[in-house]
Amino acid sequence: MQKKHVIGTILLFTLAIWILNWLYAPDRTMSEGHVKSSTVFVHGYKGTQNSFKNMLQRFEHQYGWGQTSLVYRVSPAGNLDVNVYKRDSGKVNGPVFVQVIFENNRASFHDTSAWLAKLLAHMKETFQIETVNLVGHSMGGLVSMNYIETYQDEEVYPTVDKLIAIGSPFAGIYSKGYFRIHHDPAAENLKPDSYALKKLRLNKDVIPEQLEVLSIGSTGDPIAVPESVGFIKHIVSEDQLTYEMIQDDTLGHSALHEDPRVDKMVYSFLNYVK
Repeated sequence: MQKKHVIGTILLFTLAIWILNWLYAPDRTMSEGHVKSSTVFVHGYKGTQNSFKNMLQRFEHQYGWGQTSLVYRVSPAGNLDVNVYKRDSGKVNGPVFVQVIFENNRASFHDTSAWLAKLLAHMKETFQIETVNLVGHSMGGLVSMNYIETYQDEEVYPTVDKLIAIGSPFAGIYSKGYFRIHHDPAAENLKPDSYALKKLRLNKDVIPEQLEVLSIGSTGDPIAVPESVGFIKHIVSEDQLTYEMIQDDTLGHSALHEDPRVDKMVYSFLNYVK
């Protein structure tokens, strides 16, 4: 009887492992040709998992525009921790949303772009994701552009089809008071005269010709003021750029990724919907 009990326990344990693998294994949930498009959401300076949390929940549960299937958490040392979520059986061919969370959310453009490159390479190698879209809020848009200009080995990294920058100050943050409060590598990069910002303009000629860019700003944003958001026109060619400035003096910087008008702009640009 004891032998039968041991065999039964082993069988139950094996079955439990098989079920867990079936539910959560990356090759089951993300591969097998099911991924049509992947959009990666990159938070900004001092951002957290809450930065894009509400937008992603709206996209998935309110609008039915896709599913959050991957969440990458990047440690201060650049180590990746990825959570893979089983996709709805009725939506396996729909868009995949990927949320990125940098634990060191005050790191330089250089370091953050390198971490973004590492996780995108992981997506390509592990999940066979060949093309992505990037959506960045504030500094997330600047880091995404820096990534595009710096990491272009198609054998290692996915091709970026579209970039959406939401409230991204491409000429820096003009408020001197802002830098009396913030003192870290990211803040230094966000100063109007920083080399990190100049580098985005200096390297504009390496931006891939197929890349399409949407830049969204608000007249009510005191951090990424319209003039700074509009500086993207000196980086991205006119035929590749769509520029949207929301005329609303009540729509502030952090409110941009909570606004349904921005939701619609993002969705329309990603899906060619007018």
